[in-house]
Amino acid sequence: MNKMILPRLSAMMFLQFFVWGAWYVTIGNYMAAHGMADLTHWPYTVNPIAAIIAPFFLGMIADRYFATEKVLGTLHILGGLVMFFAPQVTENPTLFISMLLLYNLCYMPTLGLSNSLAFHNITDQERQFPVVRVFGTLGWIIAGLFISYVLVNFVSEGLPDTTSLPLYTTAFSSILLGLYSFSLPHTPPPAAGEKTSVRSILGIDAFNQLKSKPFIIFIISSFLISIPLAAYYNFAPIFVNYAGFERPAATMSLGQASEVIFMLLMPLLFVRLGVKKMLLFGMGAWVLRYVLFAMAAPESIFWMIVTGVVLHGICYDFFFVTGQVYVDKKSTAKIRGQAQGFLVFITYGVGMLIGAQIAGVVYNSFLADAEALTPEKWHNFWLIPGVFAGLVMLFFGLLFKDKVQTKDVEQDDLGSNVEVK
Repeated sequence: MNKMILPRLSAMMFLQFFVWGAWYVTIGNYMAAHGMADLTHWPYTVNPIAAIIAPFFLGMIADRYFATEKVLGTLHILGGLVMFFAPQVTENPTLFISMLLLYNLCYMPTLGLSNSLAFHNITDQERQFPVVRVFGTLGWIIAGLFISYVLVNFVSEGLPDTTSLPLYTTAFSSILLGLYSFSLPHTPPPAAGEKTSVRSILGIDAFNQLKSKPFIIFIISSFLISIPLAAYYNFAPIFVNYAGFERPAATMSLGQASEVIFMLLMPLLFVRLGVKKMLLFGMGAWVLRYVLFAMAAPESIFWMIVTGVVLHGICYDFFFVTGQVYVDKKSTAKIRGQAQGFLVFITYGVGMLIGAQIAGVVYNSFLADAEALTPEKWHNFWLIPGVFAGLVMLFFGLLFKDKVQTKDVEQDDLGSNVEVK
């Protein structure tokens, strides 16, 4: 393999998540500052809508007719152009949210495209892909630091988060990544000439093959736990800003910093703890995070808020990454892609969509006619996703029992090793 492949793929992954992190964390504060405080859940609604549509695009078009790097480049350039015009229609909330939907329809398919391009051009997926993927998390972190420590120099007063600068940063970096994508290794359409169906694209055929009581419990839990997750992505940046943090975007990037650490530790932890304990630790971290936010709200207790943000590494890695590993281990080579697509559809698509709407309704019920939540209302707001996550954790812990087979060893759901002949 060409020695420059890994650095080139790592640069792609860095920009892929820099683009996302530049707007996703700050959009709530931007909208609140421009008279759309009661609509801040909509960007986190159009994003999962695009995630639901993305498998159709990938399955019916990108995987069958065009080289991956060309589709990736075209979508990022188009998305960058859309995001460039979005701040110019802020006075029309409906049009502004529609522009965000159009942007996400361009962006969300690129998550799968960048992964497939990376997998196609490396030789050892288990060892090399984590190295490439961790640069994506670094890109998200750098985006937050760039907003808080660089863009602040271009703002006369207030936070850069409340200006259009992060959106223009997204537009510029998206076009840059689009141009760069055309220089990536040629990756022909992986399913050229194959027949397709809606069932296979959504992963329904794969689900029917994997269908068992443990797998159904896992899928239900994954769907349910994605609902309170939406509250974090949507309202944690607003909460951090309310609590008086000078650089909320940089503060939120601490979650991705911990994600890097735990992602590097995961191979060791997975062997020692097993699937069920890893998933339970991830759910437990979500409960603890929301409880810390609730306890911190009345007096804006610094260490509790920071700890809640840092717990994102355990929340994300221990549940979502472990869940991806679990699905991979339960799948055959023929249905692996469909199975992973089904998991994304259930979590980032349907789960996050419902979660964003529920979180928005709950937040607006507390907000009423006020401009911002009071400390007491923030306390009550965060308790709701905390209790919900706790119930999902209890449901999963009581009902999930399964075994995961590795190359030489089979582990039961508690992580005990069983020899496999």
